[in-house]
Parts: sequence; structure tokens; C-alpha cells
Amino acid sequence: MLRKTVLFLALVTQALMLENGLLRTPPMGWLAWERFRCNIDCDQDPKNCISEQLFMEMADRLAQDGWRDLGYVYLNIDDCWIGGRDASGRLIADPQRFPHGIAFLADYAHSLGLKLGIYEDMGKMTCMGYPGTTLDKVELDAETFAEWKVDMLKLDGCYSTDAERAEGYPKMAAALNATGRPIAFSCSWPAYEGGLPPKVNYTLMAKTCNLWRNYDDIQDSWKSVVSIVDWFVKYQDILQPAAGPGHWNDPDMLIIGNFGLSFEESRAQMALWTILAAPLFMSTDLRTISPQNMDILQNPLMIKINQDPLGIPGLRIFKSESQIEVYKRHLSNEASALVFFSRRTDMPHHFHSSLLDLKYPRSRIYEGQNVFTGDIISGLKSESSFSVVINPSGVVMWYLYPIKSQGLSSQMSRL
Repeated sequence: MLRKTVLFLALVTQALMLENGLLRTPPMGWLAWERFRCNIDCDQDPKNCISEQLFMEMADRLAQDGWRDLGYVYLNIDDCWIGGRDASGRLIADPQRFPHGIAFLADYAHSLGLKLGIYEDMGKMTCMGYPGTTLDKVELDAETFAEWKVDMLKLDGCYSTDAERAEGYPKMAAALNATGRPIAFSCSWPAYEGGLPPKVNYTLMAKTCNLWRNYDDIQDSWKSVVSIVDWFVKYQDILQPAAGPGHWNDPDMLIIGNFGLSFEESRAQMALWTILAAPLFMSTDLRTISPQNMDILQNPLMIKINQDPLGIPGLRIFKSESQIEVYKRHLSNEASALVFFSRRTDMPHHFHSSLLDLKYPRSRIYEGQNVFTGDIISGLKSESSFSVVINPSGVVMWYLYPIKSQGLSSQMSRL
């Protein structure tokens, strides 16, 4: 009976489309969870607890250190901000840690040219035990977020049933629309249903959410990054067609700048997330991030590729016995991006191939750029062999643009 109820609810809610016109390219910004979790001990750890001060300081860094101007505009609160509900049932922020309230934070973010995101849960409690958004509170909470001038809602799925999620997520999409305020909708719905059909209907998902979590939470480790990549590759034929302008697969946060990734692994995560057309939500301490990690996250050509308006996620197109993989993403104006990814752990590997072998058309000549080094790749013919040296757990990434004919100069727009 439960399965029939879930299917019925999914069918009757298909008309409740999001229709907000937002996130035509993957969203970019900063999200608190992976780095700061649910640290609410502001007495012992005032600089790192979930508080108004933390978000204001991160907003300052986004605005002053070049992040905002590159597109990292969302300042996103996660779990553990809620102080309860007032006498009328409305959500309130924790009064000690957020003394001025969420509307104050939204105004502060907006004054810096940023957008504010907030977190709730489609269930009786959030994952960390704070008051959730039950079905009877959906419209009220949507109205509250709009009154606070919030710009994005991440709606988790802890402490809820399949039926509650099937009804609640589309209901929230409709409620957000009804407020009249453009609020991007980030759903955790697929992750709670295993991320795959038949339990997950990605056609319905694209009509309900601007982005959605498909799989497990990322942890601060290379093992976690690889496990997410493996899952997305294993099911890429299902996941890749589901995403596009306004509705994106979300493999979770960027952990570059924290404690678990090496330099090569950090570059690899950035490149692979970009190829997947993933949202770029950093979860690191922007007050202390190293120049080296800033360079990775602020790479302008990388961001240009991630934000390509065509919005087609890339695919893994090649896997060799020598543990080298190649990922390809089609971009606008006939451009493309290639990532050569090494899963080796021993030494740098010389990988030999040609563009023809990597499913490029015959008799074409390409120019391009190495995304990390800036080196120009000139006059590369489809049939010509090339070699790249890939470090262990590392990547080489190219941006390529076809030359129409040998008599014409490249029209590639270099940064």
C-alpha cells in the first residue's frame, strides 16, 4: 500500500513545477557543513561555531578576496541554526548564536552582492535533531524564508517517510513559487531513495528542484571523493541526461582547502566536479585558506568551463588497464573539455592517445589550453598522437576549440 501511495503522490504532484527560471548554470558559493558541521559551542570555540559571526566573516571573505566576482555568490547556512518555533509556529534562529536573526544575515549578504541560502529538513526533525518542516508547515516555512529574503533553500530528508518526501518536496516547490520570491531549491530527495530509478523519477525531479543530492555525503578524504566519482560514473547513462540548465546533479561540496586532500587530489576534485557540471559549493575556512588552494578554486578557465551555458554534464569516455581515465564534456561553440585522470599511486604516468581515439571527428584541427598551467595547445590534429604526463591521483585538463579550417585563425576565447 505504501508503494502505491508514493507512486500516486508522485503522479498528482507532477503539475507542481518549480518554474523559477533560476540556476541556468551550476550554482557557486560557500556552504558551512563539511568544514564546520554542527559546532554550536560558541563559548569554547567562538571563531568556528555555527553563528551569525561565522557567516558574516565568510561573507566578507567572499566579497573581498575575489570569490564573488568569479561567481561564488551563495553564502549557505546548513543544519543547526534553528532555535525553535515561536507561538505562531514560525521558525526562529537560535537567539544566542544568531542574535539579529536570519533576515539580518540576508540583508548583510545582499549588501555585499551575495545571496543567502538556508537549510531545513522535509521531516519531523533535521538530521541533527532541530525542528523540521512537516507537511503542515511547508507553506508557512516557505513564506518565512521569503520574508527573510532568503535566496536558496536546501531541504534535507532525515526523519521522513517515502510518502512524506513524495508529497513534501513538490509541495515545497509550489510553496516557494507561491511566495513570489525567486528562491533556488536544493533537494536531498533522490539521496534518500537510493539515487536511481525506479524509485527516483528524474523527469519529476527536474520539474521540482533546481539541484539535488543523488548520493552519500562527502567526507574530508580522497577515499570519499573517489567513491562519489565511482558512483556517478557507474550510473552516468542515467544521471547525465537528468541534468541541465536549471536542474543539476549535486555530488556534494568541494573539500579543497581542508585536511584530507593533497595538492594533486584537490586539483582532481575541482576538475572532475567541473566536468560533471556540478554545483561548486566550497566548504572550507576562507579566512585561512592557502594561496595554493585559492588558485585551484579561483581558476578562471575552470570556472568558465563549469559555467558553460550549454549545461551538458560530461562523461567518462575511456578507461585503460594502466588506471588512466578520460572524461569529456561538450561545451558551447563546439568547444570541449578533457580531463585525464590517474588512479595510480606509484609515479607519474605517460599517457598516449589521439583525439580521434577520444571520439573527436576526423580531419579537424584544434587549439586549446592546459587549464592548470595555461600552456597553449596549438595545431592539434584529430589523427595526431599526443602524450600527457599525469601525476598519481592527479589530473591534466584541457580546454579545446576546433579551428574551422587551416586558413582561419582560431576563434577560441582565451582567458
